[in-house]
Amino acid sequence: MSSQIIGLPDWLKTPPGEYLLAWERERFDQAVSDVFGFHALQLGLPEIDALRTNRIPHQWLALDAAAPNEPAARQVALLTHSVALPFASNSLDLVVLPHTLELSLDPHTTLSEVERVLVPEGRVIISGLNPASLWGLRQQRSKFCRRLGFTELFPPGPGELIGHWRLRDWLRLLSFEVESAQFGCYRPALDNARWLGRFGWMDKAGARWWPIFGAAYFLVATKRVRGMRLLEPAWKTRSARASAPAVVANRGSAGPDLTTSSLPPNPKSSS
Repeated sequence: MSSQIIGLPDWLKTPPGEYLLAWERERFDQAVSDVFGFHALQLGLPEIDALRTNRIPHQWLALDAAAPNEPAARQVALLTHSVALPFASNSLDLVVLPHTLELSLDPHTTLSEVERVLVPEGRVIISGLNPASLWGLRQQRSKFCRRLGFTELFPPGPGELIGHWRLRDWLRLLSFEVESAQFGCYRPALDNARWLGRFGWMDKAGARWWPIFGAAYFLVATKRVRGMRLLEPAWKTRSARASAPAVVANRGSAGPDLTTSSLPPNPKSSS
């Protein structure tokens, strides 16, 4: 399939694209369902409603103006540059990046910008294609064929694929802590739905025998700030005070005398 004839939104409607979207939708639904806060942002790929199971009241879908985008089926809140998000620092509780980094012209700066706008303990959820997979090998072959005059890409659109361990290094440098990482889509890079279905057994086998070689990966990371301590609810503070042991003091004429039966005997008194 020529990348000049079919774009990424159209490719996602093909059998391998639907296979990839089905796996990622399930991962996003599970990951965002227990994230709370006030503001959430999805940056890129409107074909996935990554926030549909999330209950944060203020949600936005933004597209990167620097990346080639086709008309989206969903309502887009804003067009922005991923390297300069129009949000104040420490203002967002959740940011989801479905294939955003590999479509960005400067993925590392994009990730730095996400770190800036996230509140302390805020979460970023990232999905991407794994270069160390059967799909990644086909993507490399497609780029080689493109240099020879062919325009076939699988899938069309993504630039340089970012490896899982490389992405973890970026997150660690930006003070993110990776909470979970998953791999999926172990079937070969086939365009035919019938043949793609015949290799369904590879999903279970791959997850067991070669888990890090899935075509897609999914990361959940939390922004950590050194020296920050979350305030506990008032009811926890009250309960802690109520459970603390009381010390009884008897004040006599000779001064204060602590009377506690739990104190160990004084070794000098026996002598």
